[in-house]
Amino acid sequence: MPAKLDPTMNQLTSLQFRLSLLITILLSPVLSGAQVEMADDFRGEGKIYVVIAIILIILVGIFYLLFRLDKRSRRLEEEVMENREEG
Repeated sequence: MPAKLDPTMNQLTSLQFRLSLLITILLSPVLSGAQVEMADDFRGEGKIYVVIAIILIILVGIFYLLFRLDKRSRRLEEEVMENREEG
C-alpha cells in the first residue's frame, strides 16, 4: 500500500508551482528584451508608474484572496477529518 501524502504538502507544492508559473509568464516579456512602443510612450510620459502600481495592487489582492481561501479550505479540511474520527 503506497504511503499517504500529506495534503498540506501537496497544496503547498501546487501553490508554489502556480506562483512560479505566474511569475515566469509575467516576466517573460521583460526578460526577452522586446521593445514595446506603448511602454516607451508610458515611460516617456511618466505614466508607467501608474500602470505598475495598478498591476501591483491587483496582484496583491489576488494573492491575499488566494491565501485567505487556502486558510479557509485548510480549516474546513481539519473539521472534516475531526468529524470522521468522531463518527
